Amino acid sequence: MKRTSTLTRRHFLNSSVALGGAALASSLNPGQALAAADLTVGFIYVGPKDDFGYNQAHAEGAAAVKAMAGVTVVEEENVPETVDVQNTMESMINFDGAGLLFPTSFGYFNPHILEVAPKHPDVRFEHAGGLWTEGMPTNVGSYFGYIGMGQYLNGITAGHATKTKKIGFVAAKPIPQVLLNINSFLLGARQVDPEITCQVIFTGEWSLAVKEAEATNALADQGCDVITCHVDGPKVVIETAAARGAYVCGYHANQSPLAPEKYLTGAEWNWAGVYTDMVQTMLDGGTIDNFVRGGLAEGFIKMSPLGPAVSDASRKQFEATKAEILKGGYAVIKGPMKDNKGNVIAKAGESFVETDVALESMDYLVEGVIGSTS
Repeated sequence: MKRTSTLTRRHFLNSSVALGGAALASSLNPGQALAAADLTVGFIYVGPKDDFGYNQAHAEGAAAVKAMAGVTVVEEENVPETVDVQNTMESMINFDGAGLLFPTSFGYFNPHILEVAPKHPDVRFEHAGGLWTEGMPTNVGSYFGYIGMGQYLNGITAGHATKTKKIGFVAAKPIPQVLLNINSFLLGARQVDPEITCQVIFTGEWSLAVKEAEATNALADQGCDVITCHVDGPKVVIETAAARGAYVCGYHANQSPLAPEKYLTGAEWNWAGVYTDMVQTMLDGGTIDNFVRGGLAEGFIKMSPLGPAVSDASRKQFEATKAEILKGGYAVIKGPMKDNKGNVIAKAGESFVETDVALESMDYLVEGVIGSTS
């Protein structure tokens, strides 16, 4: 189904056409689609769907949903984490008759989803990364994957590839999911050599090509010879790092075509199965759990194929560690461990397995990471 213009969608409810459409939609049962389909599903992206990253990974999942019988998919890209996303959600519900929404960006959750959801109790809102807790609207759900384990595996290949013992990380914002990825990347590398350090630079934005290029060049200037990232579109980081002669580890989606000789591996989302399972649950009249998580074993994430620069020793350790992670209950954060300010974050014998919800409140960088969360 082809989307109408961005202006029409986002400001649909503020126009006379929107009011007419809303009146028509009000005669339908909540969540009933105007199109001839059993379920209309809306996907909302903060950036372009072909960004080689976060949004592309979600769009690839949406493509799998489009192939399902009885489902109509509507999408909108480049929607800011502002009231704009509320307008988009309202128009998808009132104009398209969406009964299930996937507003995918982190900043869509609070306050936007939490404000719109109570107005539409029969519409399901599923958000990537938000931490749903008791007392929040029951028609809201949170889903995410343990992709920190993917960055840990990235780190193992980085540990084998680095010659300077300095690896780098370009990050958007110091939220818990990003911090876990940074920490996991270093801790994976330190399984190879405990003297390796990781320099992190925060850009402050999910997608800002100029700052991402500047940060990548700054890391290369400081001697970082393996670089990864957590920004929405890793394309600039990957290409800039490779041009500087650094090896790269991908994130969100497979970026190996951007730097085939320098790409070691990458931590990828695998949303197709997650989305089709959720949609099928709705089609069957079931209820999606409010808190859904999964990792490598559950197919929520996957690793890019190992690149040609990965040594035999690196491949062996990578595959052995991946096999251990696939068994479940793997812990990256385990004591004795301190943060990079000297505070104890895990005592001897204490560990936080991948499923521990405490990791979703992470506010520190581990010892060996050079950078600050403030």
